Amino acid sequence: MKCHVYYRQLVSGERQKFADISLLAVLKLCAGLYAAIMRLRALAYKYRILQVKRLPLPVISVGNITIGGTGKTPAVLLIARELIARGKRVAVLTRGYGGSLEGETRIVSDGKSLLLTPAEAGDEPCLLAASLPGLMVVMGSDRYRGGCLAIKERSPDCFILDDGFQHQRLHRDLDIILLDAALPFGNGWTLPAGFLREPPSAACRADFVILTRSNDVAIEVAGLPEQIPLCRSSHTLTGYTLLSGVELHPFRKLQEKRIVAFCGIADPEAFFKSLESSGVQLVATLAFPDHSKYGAREMEALGRLKQQSRADCLLTTAKDAVKLTPFSGIIGDCLVAQLELTLYDAEPLNAALNKLFQAGGIHGAIP
Repeated sequence: MKCHVYYRQLVSGERQKFADISLLAVLKLCAGLYAAIMRLRALAYKYRILQVKRLPLPVISVGNITIGGTGKTPAVLLIARELIARGKRVAVLTRGYGGSLEGETRIVSDGKSLLLTPAEAGDEPCLLAASLPGLMVVMGSDRYRGGCLAIKERSPDCFILDDGFQHQRLHRDLDIILLDAALPFGNGWTLPAGFLREPPSAACRADFVILTRSNDVAIEVAGLPEQIPLCRSSHTLTGYTLLSGVELHPFRKLQEKRIVAFCGIADPEAFFKSLESSGVQLVATLAFPDHSKYGAREMEALGRLKQQSRADCLLTTAKDAVKLTPFSGIIGDCLVAQLELTLYDAEPLNAALNKLFQAGGIHGAIP
């Protein structure tokens, strides 16, 4: 069994053998120490023992308190799309995890052209750049330095700090976190005994909460102060495109097809279940580690699985697709599922944005 699969089963309580229970007990001891360190770190930033730097332009942070799986990228795109519709020049500041240039401060996209490849910048920065024309993307572990580079080279009007909730050394004017409505704080434990990056109380730092995997009903999150505004949302697979195309096709076109789905994301099972709920007939699935770097070994595994399952084609996520173009001759014209974030009550987020910018609304949101 792959390590990441075993880990999820272990901390979720699915594995109950003596060795598993003993290991989890040790991990919980480590988690207690980790949580204490994160609390001290947050206090050090709150009382300015650790330096907080401020950019001269508005910064909107979009992040979460758990490791992966809450759909930050669609949320970043939704907010960026709204700000661009308001006439703002938007630059996303992102770490650039998994690329060969990780740690360096580089412009991934100037809003017109993609200047770095996924192999250099990582999958998420390139996905953001490719998904929204006019969006600038700057990568770098030091997001303040990245912001300064963007101001010098491209003159944006505002910034979106991608996955920024824990990046407290950069001041933000609006701090947004995403929480899964069903399991907002996972199993309640921080790493390494759970999925939390910080203790649940850290959510109180947020200015705004977006509840994901929600529905159009009132939901209360235990432990979250009532004064923190929130809106409900859901992630929806809207259809698929070809790896080499942009036209969106409905999933009903795949009803007679045998599909192999694969991905390298934090929560692969959620992706596979969403495809099946959309009517896609999956004859096999393959989950790679999050931020997987695709190469000859992965292509061989996909080709072998496709042949063994007598599948008609492969289907993956947009996040994975940005890394697959060099292999289109091997895996064929792979299908790419498109994911969007839909807000059920956009007004609270509009109000939060209006404190920074003048009037307008979240386009495409459910009223």
